Amino acid sequence: MKRHTIEPRPGWQQIVEEQGLVYPLTRHPDGSLRPYWDESAYYEFSLPEVEALEEVVEELHAMCLAAAAHIVEHDRFGDLGITDPRLARLVAQSWQRRAELPSLYGRFDLRYDGAGPAKMLEYNADTPTSLVEAASPQWFWMEDRFPGADQWNSLHERLVDAWRRQAPLLPPGPLHFVHSDGDELGEDLMTVAYLRETAQQAGLATEALSVERIGWDRLSGRFVDERLRFIRSCFKLYPWEWLTTDGFGPYVLDTLDNGGGTGSTCWIEPAWKMLLSNKALLAVLWELYPGHPNLLPAYLDGPRELAASTGWVAKPLLGREGSGITVHEPGTAPQVRDEPCCYQELAPLPDLVAPGGDGSGGGNRVVLGAWVVENEAAGLGIRESSGLVTDEYARFLPHVIL
Repeated sequence: MKRHTIEPRPGWQQIVEEQGLVYPLTRHPDGSLRPYWDESAYYEFSLPEVEALEEVVEELHAMCLAAAAHIVEHDRFGDLGITDPRLARLVAQSWQRRAELPSLYGRFDLRYDGAGPAKMLEYNADTPTSLVEAASPQWFWMEDRFPGADQWNSLHERLVDAWRRQAPLLPPGPLHFVHSDGDELGEDLMTVAYLRETAQQAGLATEALSVERIGWDRLSGRFVDERLRFIRSCFKLYPWEWLTTDGFGPYVLDTLDNGGGTGSTCWIEPAWKMLLSNKALLAVLWELYPGHPNLLPAYLDGPRELAASTGWVAKPLLGREGSGITVHEPGTAPQVRDEPCCYQELAPLPDLVAPGGDGSGGGNRVVLGAWVVENEAAGLGIRESSGLVTDEYARFLPHVIL
């Protein structure tokens, strides 16, 4: 893996906006607008390197499924902060019925420097974003800048094929695609619009809706859209922990309790994805696979030996976009936070320098976002951040296989 600087294409902002990336800039705390889509640099990989990473991702995915089975079998929902017995039972039932429930995709965040083994930082398996830029604009960037090259990117084809294969699992009627009206940047809107496009290419009938406009018909005991049609299946870019705890949460649980019968809604992603999108998964994985080369030590009861050795990172169980993460250097006194957290070994993100640089780095701390569609590795998106935590100010950079 190498980082190269390159001159951005003239008119790059208009180009990527026309390709669906309507949020190419990020407003920073000082009020300035800076590129989120950053094509002033790119990453180069070799084909053997990508093939090895694909194997790692698929092995990690299989390990995560095994960890989910362990959580259900040993009733460890409390470790995930799932304290409602009814919700725990419904998540377990969803896991047991997973072969009958459509499930599409997820994204691993990996620490990788091109030298040592890739390390799993977390698994975004419920509502992962950065899909649009990974699937479309970076592919067209490669065709513009490096015609004839390749990219770790079969996302579009695999998503269409996944919808086609899973179509028989969907109940009759259109598949509704929903996001929240609270999305100010347009990222959720465009992610859902893109996934809807892949479903349409697979031959599915679809409808667009916002979460806030979903209604509840008390007479029939069903969710309905704005035209009062029953919502029999729904792809939601809306976390399960919000869905089950907002004002309509009891109705969501009621329809899950129906077990797929009349009046139920088929939600995508399914409820069992709560087992994988929770940071407690990291500690369960380390418990089940101690010393695995692609895992970092992680615990739920505190940093343990990490305080004196490597340092640690405290992650809220359900945090997103780096929210709530704290970084603790080696030698820091052990601390246990009031809120439930996962305490993971501190493995600073690498800061790669472009060839010809002075070797000092430039605040380009890189994390690999490796995508899984169904059970197979499907593509790569790369983000850089100035600090140790990849937050909402991170930049997306394209990549190429030369």
